[in-house]
Amino acid sequence: MQTLAEGLRLPTNGLDYAILAIYFVVVLGIGFMARASVKTSLDFFLSGRSLPAWVTGLAFVAANLGATEILGMAATGAQYGVAVVHWYWIGAIPAMVFLGLVMMPFYYRSKVRSVPEFLLQRFDKSAHLLSSVLFAFAAILIAGVNLYALSIVVEALLGWPQWVAIVVAGLFVLVYITIGGLSSAIYNEVLQFFVILAALIPLTVLGLKRVGGWDAMSDSLTKQHGGDFMTAWGGTGIGDANPLGANWLTIILGLGFVLSFGYWTTNFAEVQRALSAKNLSAAKRTPLIAAFPKIFIVFAVMIPGLVAAVIVPKIGTPDSGLTYNDAIPLLMQELLPNGVLGIAVTGLLAAFMAGMAANVSSFNTVFTTDIWQRYVVKDKPDTYYLRFGRLITAIGVLASIGTAFIAASFSNIMSYLQTLFSFFNVPMFVVFIIGMFWKRASMKSGVWGLVAGTAAAMINYFWIYKGGIIDIPSDQGANFVSAIVGFVAGAVVMVVVTLFTAPKPEAELAGLVYGTESPSPDEELEEADRAWYRKPALLGWGAIALAAACYVPYSF
Repeated sequence: MQTLAEGLRLPTNGLDYAILAIYFVVVLGIGFMARASVKTSLDFFLSGRSLPAWVTGLAFVAANLGATEILGMAATGAQYGVAVVHWYWIGAIPAMVFLGLVMMPFYYRSKVRSVPEFLLQRFDKSAHLLSSVLFAFAAILIAGVNLYALSIVVEALLGWPQWVAIVVAGLFVLVYITIGGLSSAIYNEVLQFFVILAALIPLTVLGLKRVGGWDAMSDSLTKQHGGDFMTAWGGTGIGDANPLGANWLTIILGLGFVLSFGYWTTNFAEVQRALSAKNLSAAKRTPLIAAFPKIFIVFAVMIPGLVAAVIVPKIGTPDSGLTYNDAIPLLMQELLPNGVLGIAVTGLLAAFMAGMAANVSSFNTVFTTDIWQRYVVKDKPDTYYLRFGRLITAIGVLASIGTAFIAASFSNIMSYLQTLFSFFNVPMFVVFIIGMFWKRASMKSGVWGLVAGTAAAMINYFWIYKGGIIDIPSDQGANFVSAIVGFVAGAVVMVVVTLFTAPKPEAELAGLVYGTESPSPDEELEEADRAWYRKPALLGWGAIALAAACYVPYSF
């Protein structure tokens, strides 16, 4: 089982534990305060569609600030260098803008409670059931990543036994979600967003100071790893070697299009935050507001990884005794005084809890509304499904504990998560994108597209890559290829099946296919407000322009 290095125990004292205790008290307090607003299942699963855009926007980005972002991206920076910016400026911002401008109108107008429910309206029950099962399974696996990462960090840094860390963190997430539903999770994610930044910013500033600034760090890493380590595109020509093990084509198509759009536009753990917004305008602005902090968060996770690679030149190798996942804990031990250390530990725990809560809250919604209510126990009073939602939340947390240890075989948990995304998110995205833009796509093509995309991605990863049939330089490169293979296979199968099966009646496609929707009176009222900050297109293109401007120094 992969753990953090034993030598990374932190010199915590009473002040650090007091800060940690205050945070947990506040988290539970938010859960109890949110309880008063939970009267129906819609309140529990989607906050009654009542939250303002700034709240859902910060929750949107915080839901992604889990193990992936904090340990995983710092590990990716230590392993692959400045190429980590691709996961943000290519692998996130364009897809977030696309979600806000193009896809949220489809989701919100249809009044669906989950992403799989949209597939039910666009295709048929078979596509809906399969997508629900796949998503519920993936959500528990990803929640387990956050819980596993949290437990090994707490064990290494604070000396708590791993099982204690798992039980304590799982219990807190369980309590505040079960009591306050999605509102509790979202308001805690807003708090966690600021706590996480309070942890990462000191690490970034003090880390740069420790290694003599950006220029000194760049010179050191260039000598160790070559010039391509400190550039985003260096060595990415087809046939060239580079630290990432991927060329520009697989980066743009695999990460920038397939994996990125598959994650940000169909992953219900993210979309659920936008669906809880108070109206369509707020729902469209949610991912666009989130895109702005996302542009800059890359520096707070990449730089600590690069600094760790300078402090321990052989990090990630057996000689160093440290894995790439040790980058953040190493800097916490080396750089932070007591008090600030307590904030950093709290921020790290907040990140894991935010990631776990996002996946558990999306799991309980999909399992209750898309599986249990529709196919198992139908036509019960709303109070029944509210009680069942709380029960399945507890079951989801327990299942996450069981899946937490699957991540143990990956020294870089980012690789593990990207593997899951290529298996589960990419096939769903190809079905969505074809269904939204091609009216002729038949009802049966949805389920067969999901099957083909998932199977093709798994075959490419486990048989072709792991079996050594084709030599791909790294796990990340293999994930990009698997995503492309899954997308192409799903698309081809959907087209072929459509040619031999009946399309959905055109009268039933209104609002489900691009070009068929018509504004509702509520939307016309929203458009009457012409304030610049309420214009999703302006926010979206502004985010892309800012990301492009940030990219200039790393493109050469």
